[in-house]
Amino acid sequence: MHINLISDTVTKPTKGMLKAMMNAEVGDDVFKGDPTVNKLQEKIAKMFNMEDALFFPSGTMANQTAIKILTQPGDKMFCDKWAHVYNYEGGGAAFNSGVTSHLIDGNRGVFTANQLNEAVSSGRSDIHVPYSRLVAIENTTNKGGGACWDYEELVKIRKICNNKDLSFHLDGARLFNALIAKNESPEQYGEIFDTISICLSKGLGAPIGSVLLGTKEHIEKALRVRKLFGGAMRQSGYLAAAGIYALDNHIERLAVDHTRAQIIGKALQKCDLIKNVEPIETNIVIFNVVDSINEEDFISRLNDAGIGLISMGQGKLRMVTHLDFTEEMLESVVLTLENI
Repeated sequence: MHINLISDTVTKPTKGMLKAMMNAEVGDDVFKGDPTVNKLQEKIAKMFNMEDALFFPSGTMANQTAIKILTQPGDKMFCDKWAHVYNYEGGGAAFNSGVTSHLIDGNRGVFTANQLNEAVSSGRSDIHVPYSRLVAIENTTNKGGGACWDYEELVKIRKICNNKDLSFHLDGARLFNALIAKNESPEQYGEIFDTISICLSKGLGAPIGSVLLGTKEHIEKALRVRKLFGGAMRQSGYLAAAGIYALDNHIERLAVDHTRAQIIGKALQKCDLIKNVEPIETNIVIFNVVDSINEEDFISRLNDAGIGLISMGQGKLRMVTHLDFTEEMLESVVLTLENI
């Protein structure tokens, strides 16, 4: 039995999802003629009480499109130093949009409204510095170990954005994990963000796809940028059907992933080879091994036991629970950690 805890992107479609995909009614989405894509876009826009939505092949493309439509070349984007849009999207903000990034030194990928206000206020208003244009946050934070933002802090950040004429984008790659963990609603987030990207292929278990939400004006611009980035697809309703199924069936079950992550965290804390385990809020477990062994050796030992995990760099190792990680697999992981 191979147990893949590298990411929650490794899941395969369930039987119900495959059936929905095979039975999807499709058309040509480039001409806005795919009824299943249209249904997905309308469904998720309604969930967040936002005006419109657009289906994308990937979360990176959705995020980069949001940055493109909310900025001009030479503008400045504020984000955490661990933000996915800065660290893991190939330098896309600079390459695609000519945007410079002001990195905020937050905690586990989360910064405060006061930190943002200080960062914005420190920029001189003259010809020597970029225009401050955009704030981007990630919820949950990937490199921060699945940490969730405090909603009231986000409301404070929204007020700063209003006062400073800044747009506010949410990289919601694992937003539904945060909503389940914090008992919050999609509508709350639709109220305070200009644009939101939602990944369907992580915790929700779809094989591919993300959605960008915003105003009708935002999505009209995004449609053109998606084409520019090569993301326009034809009979993509087969993929959209998986997204609809995921939204209907896989949101509430995220609590199971969170519980299993907590159990792994407790097993790691009891393991003599583990130095520390970072706080676990959702489905991501990040930890460090003791100084007497290197991380490659620990990864190799777990691989030999049939367990896959990944290094996040700087000594951090990561396990991620997901739809295909069963109770039997959980028991095997705990037993391995007890005897390693």
